[in-house]
Order: sequence, then structure tokens, then C-alpha cells
Amino acid sequence: MNGILCVNKPQDFTSFDVVAKLRGILQMKRLGHGGTLDPMATGVLPVFVGTATKACDIMPDNSKSYIAGFRFGAVSDTQDIWGEVTEKSDNAVSRDDIEDILPCFIGNIMQLPPMYSAVQVNGQRLYDLARKGIEVERTPREVQINKLEILSYDENTREGTLSIECGKGTYVRTIISDMGDKLGTGGIMTSLVRTSSGGFTLEECYTFEQIQQAKDEGRLEELILPIDRVFTMLPKLRLNEAQTKMYRNGVKLDLSRIHNIREDKDCYSVYGSDGKFIGTAVPDRENGVLRVGKNLG
Repeated sequence: MNGILCVNKPQDFTSFDVVAKLRGILQMKRLGHGGTLDPMATGVLPVFVGTATKACDIMPDNSKSYIAGFRFGAVSDTQDIWGEVTEKSDNAVSRDDIEDILPCFIGNIMQLPPMYSAVQVNGQRLYDLARKGIEVERTPREVQINKLEILSYDENTREGTLSIECGKGTYVRTIISDMGDKLGTGGIMTSLVRTSSGGFTLEECYTFEQIQQAKDEGRLEELILPIDRVFTMLPKLRLNEAQTKMYRNGVKLDLSRIHNIREDKDCYSVYGSDGKFIGTAVPDRENGVLRVGKNLG
């Protein structure tokens, strides 16, 4: 059994907890997840099963989307309602005030990783240091925000929801915290649902209960998506029988004998002579060869 099993992660589970739970249900050890999701968050968590685990770290589509709840007028040490509130403000915030600052948080922006995060500094996870009451200097990182919209807002409670589309490594609670700082009130995240990740959507996800039921009924494979779903954004190459055998053995292929190579593309999804997906490949134009990127066949 190889492919992608999309899980609707429940609250209070870490991404590792999800993998551990599935190992018990599937009776498989070879599992990995594609994109860490905070324990308090719910939603899309792609889990790689069997040989698909080789693709965990090479997903070409790192886009993610979220629905996030927020509240202005408070600051917490974790930037969300699950932390300790350290500051409060009674300053009013209108919807127009929020709309005015949204453009500041769209595009390629610099973001300071929160102390309660999995980022490593000098070999230590920031959340481990934060739990010990230690705060260290962090370096701002560039993140990409493609969309940031208000879905709802109550000016009396200063609570609402945001729709966010962003790239890898973006902290949604930090966006809300930074928005609160810019408004002069502080801001905390109150909920977070990941609605898509790497091209997988919430509609394609299953709960633990649904997965267990499918296992009990002998139809678990119906829930598994094919590995090449991860690489749909890459151009495709089809190899002949001889090339397929060479590729599987890790042999470089003569670039001039490969059909559909494009000058503007540096990575391809590869299909064997039988039409089945077998991995990725990278053209080495300087040496005139096609190198195996990741053999997943």
C-alpha cells in the first residue's frame, strides 16, 4: 500500500501523534507527514504511506490555505488563546482599520518566528526554550502571503475570521499578532483550520474513525491517493522500456533522446514504459544528461 492518505487532523494532536495513531490503525511503520500542523489546529495533513515517504521532503507545491479566528485587544506569550495573556487593550478597532493594514501583510514579507515554534536556534527547538522561560534572539525570515481577507468581524467583541493563502514556513498566529501590533491593540489567534496543503483539500481528508472503519471493512486502499498527485504541477516525461530500466537503476539518461524536454523547466515527473509514475528527474543541460531526482517506482 503506497500513496497519500489525507487526514483531517483533530485538535490537540501533533503531526507526529497523527502518524503514530495511523501506524496502529494501518499496522505499518513506513509513514511520514507532509507539513507540520500545530496541536491546536485542525484540518489537512497529508500522510505519506509506504514508498511515498520518499516524497515527503520534495513536494513541489508548498502552498497552504487556512481559516483563522482572531481577537484584537490582547497579547499572549504563544500568540494565541492557548497561551498566557500578558497584555490587554481597550482600543476600538473597526473593520475599515483592519482593511487598511491588510496590504502590509500581503506578498513577500519578513516574519519573526515565534518563540513557541519548531524553529531551531543553535540546535535547540524554540518551544523547548520557551517552556523553560528562555527567550533568544531570532532572525526574521521571508514568507509569502498570497491572500489575506476578512471573512467576518464583530466590532463589539473585536473578533473575526480571516482567509489566508500562504507559502511554506508561514506562522498564521504571527500574522495576527503583527496585525494587532500595527493596530495598537495586540492580537491573538483563537482558532485555525488548514483547508488545503500541497494541493490536497479538506474535502479529500478522513477522520481517524473513517480510516478505522475503512480498515475494518477491507477497503482502506480506496482512501489512498496516488503518489503522483504530489507532482501534478510538474511537466511529465514518458520513458521507453530501455530508459525505464536505466532510470530504475539510477543511470543517467541521454538528454537528447528524451522527448518533451523544455528549456524553461528544471524538474519533471517521470512515467515508465507501462505508463506508471516512477519518480522525478532533473535535466543536467551542461553535461547533456537527465539525472534521477527521486526514484519512487
